[in-house]
Amino acid sequence: MMIIKYLLCAVIAYLLGSISTGILVAKKDGHDIRSEGSKNTGASNALRILGLKGGALVFAGDFLKAALAVIIGQLIAGKVGGMVGGLFVVLGHNWPVFFGFQGGKGIACSTAVLLILFFWQGAIAGILCLLVIYFTKYISLGSLTMLLVFAVLMLISAPFWPHGVWALVLLALGVYRHRANLMRLKNGTENKIGQKAKT
Repeated sequence: MMIIKYLLCAVIAYLLGSISTGILVAKKDGHDIRSEGSKNTGASNALRILGLKGGALVFAGDFLKAALAVIIGQLIAGKVGGMVGGLFVVLGHNWPVFFGFQGGKGIACSTAVLLILFFWQGAIAGILCLLVIYFTKYISLGSLTMLLVFAVLMLISAPFWPHGVWALVLLALGVYRHRANLMRLKNGTENKIGQKAKT
């Protein structure tokens, strides 16, 4: 019975995640965000292509859909249901079925998931993310810092299964989606806030 509930959480969350805020907001402004800038549909590319207002709208939309997925998951199957929802909303955002599986990197969604499910760990990780972005101007570095710090805190403060493994999976997804950013960081060519994305 619980397996069916978890599957239901996963399907609902994945479909919610597949609603790409970045594509919809950009289209309203006459842009195809998948063919501009970094060609990513998330808030970072939206900030570069659409400006502060557009970037904020995309972040808010991605945050809210993830929050909804987690809340629905919790209502269906408790805390673990929320964790299943949180994971699959990120998967849907990254690989949306409605938009040819071309999505974002899952950071706005992950932020909502962490804060709703594990507030103090998520808050500490989020604050460190903002500090890294503020001092380095690298959104990608701050994003990965958030996921790494969160995973470490979860491994310290929560059971390894399923909590620690779940946090490590979120970290692995973030690293995978940021692999090009990591290479640019290594080469010193990563875009900073305020720079146009290199194509």
